[in-house]
Amino acid sequence: GYIIAGIKSVQDVDIGDTVTRLGFADTIEVLPGYRKPRPMVYCGIYPTNPADYENLRKGLERLRLSDSSLTYVPETSSALGLGFRCGFLGLLHMEIVQERLEREMNLDLVQSAPNVNYEILMNNGEVQLIEAASELPDPTRFQEVREPIVRVSNIVPAEFVGAIMAICTDKRGEFVNQEYLSKERVIITYDMPLAEVILDYHDKMKSATRGYGTMDYELRGYKAGDLAKVRILIAGEEVDALSMIIHRDFAEQRGRALLKRLRDQIPRHLFVVALQAAIGGKIVARESIAALRKDVTAKCYGGDISRKRKLLEKQKKGKKRMKMVGNVEVPQAAFLSVLSIDGEKKAK
Repeated sequence: GYIIAGIKSVQDVDIGDTVTRLGFADTIEVLPGYRKPRPMVYCGIYPTNPADYENLRKGLERLRLSDSSLTYVPETSSALGLGFRCGFLGLLHMEIVQERLEREMNLDLVQSAPNVNYEILMNNGEVQLIEAASELPDPTRFQEVREPIVRVSNIVPAEFVGAIMAICTDKRGEFVNQEYLSKERVIITYDMPLAEVILDYHDKMKSATRGYGTMDYELRGYKAGDLAKVRILIAGEEVDALSMIIHRDFAEQRGRALLKRLRDQIPRHLFVVALQAAIGGKIVARESIAALRKDVTAKCYGGDISRKRKLLEKQKKGKKRMKMVGNVEVPQAAFLSVLSIDGEKKAK
């Protein structure tokens, strides 16, 4: 048989939901062991062509039919336009979803750097959950920011114990336990911020253990930390997709590291592009992308030097006008630069 539910959106139901007759909901036991999946990693997905927005929405709806752990809500970015804020179970889940959207829907997508959600304790005692740095309220409105903490279990060869402990400490990890499975294999357990794990912890762990290490993690809860929002400005405009919430001890250093990577990723324009990192109202770092130079005096053969000066002055005024209205092209690689800045940070 079949039922007609009159469902308007695929997000109204999940795989594992129990269907009952009207009025019998309290007498029926739900499917035992089922828990609604909770996203752990968030990022923005935007079409490079604004006309593909509707196709992106249809693609997400199609994936949602077979993957109830995927969540998405529409959002607008000042730098990237219309898109969706998507939630995933992890980095691998995020990569698979983007790959399927591009392949099955024939889309060209831009993905912002992944981040985690934070709990904000407001001054009135209310706890708000935010999924992006751009959603962080004004500092005068809240008491503290709490970040998600995960318990990471590393199974590694005994000879690499010291290297793994050093990496965990550098990631603000707190030692929990160490257990020898045998003379050759050890389980090392640390509690550390999820934001540190999703950056490049897996890659560093694999590199330190020459590929022999494995890891798993589970959410333990939220913990208050001394966190700060780092805003990234490109040509004077804040790019919300590049904003980060980082521990204050490393905020300035990571901001500088990100600007250096952005300088290498963003192509040169006909005007100087200023890259700035700001914490609150203070600019803590700056990089500049030099302008492309066009030789406007190439056709001047000899003659009065004043002619060349007039051409150069005209070019200078034109570049000044272009700088005021020019749009800076920011490629996909620049938004993923956040993932690789951790190598610039040193433990304190």
